[in-house]
Amino acid sequence: MTTKIKNILDKYPSYEANIGIEVHVQLKTESKIFCSCSNKYGEKPNKNICPICAGYPGILPVLNKKVVDFAIMAGIATNSKISQISKFARKHYMYPDLPKNFQITQGNLPICTHGYVMIDLPDKTEKNIRLTRIHMEEDAGKTTHEEEQSLVDLNRAGTPLLEIVSYPDISDSSQAKSYLSNLKLIVQHLNISSANMEEGSFRADVNISVKKKDAQKLGVKVELKNINSFKFIGQAIDFEIERQIKLLEENKAVVQETRLWDVKSQQSVFMRSKEEAEDYRYLREPDLPLVIVDNQWIEQIKKNMPELPREKIKRFQNEYNLSSYEVENLISDVEISDFFEKVVKICNHPKQVCNWILRNVLAFLNEHKIQINESKITAEKFAELIKAISDGEINTKVAQDVFLEFARTGKSPNKIIEDKDLKQIVSEKELEKIILLVIQENPSQVEQYRAGKERLFGYFVGQLMQKTQGKANPKILQKLLKKHLG
Repeated sequence: MTTKIKNILDKYPSYEANIGIEVHVQLKTESKIFCSCSNKYGEKPNKNICPICAGYPGILPVLNKKVVDFAIMAGIATNSKISQISKFARKHYMYPDLPKNFQITQGNLPICTHGYVMIDLPDKTEKNIRLTRIHMEEDAGKTTHEEEQSLVDLNRAGTPLLEIVSYPDISDSSQAKSYLSNLKLIVQHLNISSANMEEGSFRADVNISVKKKDAQKLGVKVELKNINSFKFIGQAIDFEIERQIKLLEENKAVVQETRLWDVKSQQSVFMRSKEEAEDYRYLREPDLPLVIVDNQWIEQIKKNMPELPREKIKRFQNEYNLSSYEVENLISDVEISDFFEKVVKICNHPKQVCNWILRNVLAFLNEHKIQINESKITAEKFAELIKAISDGEINTKVAQDVFLEFARTGKSPNKIIEDKDLKQIVSEKELEKIILLVIQENPSQVEQYRAGKERLFGYFVGQLMQKTQGKANPKILQKLLKKHLG
């Protein structure tokens, strides 16, 4: 629970919040949902369009079977009931980036119903956030507003979406972020969506209401729309709960409406009155048949399901003896967790691999704003570095420099170590010669150390590392140094 929410509940102990979230997940199919146009993100405006996704009169949509496969996968992963019969409907509204003036979606017969997503609470217990439905639909295009004109790009029109709708089971911003984080991990591990919020492939609309704890009926809900990060979603929920409580405390009505989150002012602002289902005039889509899903189809999907996040967390903890903190950080990015396992298979040092990934690899990727698969850091070469460290060929300080050069250039760590003569000095005879030389050069410090000024030990270590250019094996060096300092 966030500090702000806790303060609000302390101030208004008789109130509770009820939060439901609608998540739109863009699916990463090769083509769009009802036509063969490319579903690739980031193309030039209006490049990937055809009469079907551009809404020409008389067009006939054809359902992409892969979208149904992905919907079934999402349903299984969220413990949902897969509907054997579902159908499409037309949802009417008028906007420039929806040229046919209706969206093809699913109405009263969606593909998945009655699922749940499990979240962990701060008190170490678990909570199921129930889902009312998961349904398939097409995305609209995108309108960009400039000073004197609005520009419409229909590349996104027809992009396949899953809309995942929860019950108002979420109690605060902390639970909301946990739910969204878990849901995002699920679709990423299923490999059905990139779930990149900056690209709009994972979008959440949040419905919030507050009421007295002893009230039987839920309060009036307010929708928060178009928030593009978990951080801002948390801030918006905190603000909106407090805003509604204050209105009720002043005996004012909470109005059902849609609001936006203003990042600069840190407050929600009015967008429009909330539409009701009747406003959309839902009707059966006459150009698409019923979607019939039999048990054989479902079982085939189940056989090919990848490992889900909660299963992976338990396996990583048991198999690699990692802490919950380490595992959660590793699996927060599917590519990073896959990279971790590839490296461990080669060098079999899971703890060391994990530490280096969380500390060095992620820092490098964040600094350069790239993903692991876009970098020059391969599993094979990274395993070389870990092996060189664990075998005592190089120490940690040298390893940091080797890693940076390898990450920047893609050069083999073994080659870097060899070319720069960076292998650790492990010969006791060689190290003893250098230690005796340093002792001879620093008689005053030796005398002070032997008189009880033990912190000077670090001074001698520094001198020795300087003379060996950081290549001395620290354990052997310290053992010999203690022996000769007496």
